[in-house]
Amino acid sequence: MAGLWFDELSVGQVFHHAIRRTVTETDNLLFSTLTHNPAQLHLDAEYMKDSDYGRILVNSTFTLGLMVGVSVGDTTLGTAIANLGWDEVRFPAPVFIGDTLHIETEVAELRESKSRPEAGIVTFLHRAYNQRDELVASCRRSGLQRKKPA
Repeated sequence: MAGLWFDELSVGQVFHHAIRRTVTETDNLLFSTLTHNPAQLHLDAEYMKDSDYGRILVNSTFTLGLMVGVSVGDTTLGTAIANLGWDEVRFPAPVFIGDTLHIETEVAELRESKSRPEAGIVTFLHRAYNQRDELVASCRRSGLQRKKPA
């Protein structure tokens, strides 16, 4: 099992995920069009030349999905029951095409489920950094996680 059981997690535990990902133009283009987001800042290089950034910004929802997705193999793969929510989603710096992101995850809270004795609720803090170690995204994510079978 790649993911960890609720019982194997501890508050303060930090995962430095080995997977790094360089964001491509195709990633941004496909994600933006598949989600029907026609914003010029994600798709129009000519429009963005005169912006404060001077180039296309990567769709922040792609960044959020990538940040959480990279964490799954080390934390919840095969042990998650459900994602309960994302809170405090922040993008303190832009992501550009060609940036290489690395992710870390911290266990912030653990509590027993009141309705499911075989599970607990875990709150993760996810953080994404670019190749210059600048924080580009963060969020709190809560999930329902299986306990190790008896």
